[in-house]
Amino acid sequence: MGYVGRFAPSPTGPLHFGSLIAALASYLDAKAHGGKWLVRIEDIDETRCDASHTAEILRTLQALGLSWDGDVEVQTTRKAIYGTALERLRVSGFVYACTCSRREIADSGIAGLEGPVYPETCRDRLLAEHGNAMRVRTDGGPVAFTDLVQGRIEQDVGKEIGDFVVKRRDGMFAYQLAVVVDDAEQGVTHVVRGADLLESTARQIYLQRFLGYATPEYLHIPVAVNEMGQKLSKQTLAPSLATASPALRGLCMAALGFLGQSVDIDPDLPNRDFLATATRSWDRSRIPVAHALLFMGFS
Repeated sequence: MGYVGRFAPSPTGPLHFGSLIAALASYLDAKAHGGKWLVRIEDIDETRCDASHTAEILRTLQALGLSWDGDVEVQTTRKAIYGTALERLRVSGFVYACTCSRREIADSGIAGLEGPVYPETCRDRLLAEHGNAMRVRTDGGPVAFTDLVQGRIEQDVGKEIGDFVVKRRDGMFAYQLAVVVDDAEQGVTHVVRGADLLESTARQIYLQRFLGYATPEYLHIPVAVNEMGQKLSKQTLAPSLATASPALRGLCMAALGFLGQSVDIDPDLPNRDFLATATRSWDRSRIPVAHALLFMGFS
């Protein structure tokens, strides 16, 4: 199988500079290796997503000249596929129902990588699934992988995260399950994304092993943060790319510089030629080995 990469934004708002860094990195790495570049809309959390943002995201990618291969997949149309994967986990005895609230977990769980580690309260209670969350049993020791930028990463999911949710009590499938199923179903071989998702990778590999899926190569780029150390995001009011169309090329040049890439490119080139030049000079080894870097481009 050849290289298949993807860009998978969540339509909780328009794309911003942090999104541009991830989109460019995933696109250029795919094209530099003669691969396909897919776009997937990760709207599985329907309480936070809006279809109007999906349309705006796709328009912005088109304005940047970032043309995707194949159809755009949308997670909310794929619930039956996630249900099939969950049933495989259920039949194998790898998941169980849980009634615990966040407050109850906080009261009894020890500190972990992303908050309290789930204390296995419901693991052996044999509760009914209806109306309850579903958790995966995390046994088996550490998960290790070599990131193409960040190097060797090892995480003991059971001790550092605990049994994690794959279906919420409101019936929505959790991100960790959806992304694993999507990557496998779409044949994704390389996942290029921000280092804010680095801690999720061990859980995803853990699920891949349970479900018999191949594990992609992972490449986590630094995330852009502001002077307060906050990730540039919709929540921290990062400016929208949709309102910066006259300055998009300048932002692309800034994103390339942030990624350590050559910016010796004529900024007046048409999109196609600009991206072709950036693709030819793409070099993974120049990406900074850091989880986050300060970006001073916005006041």
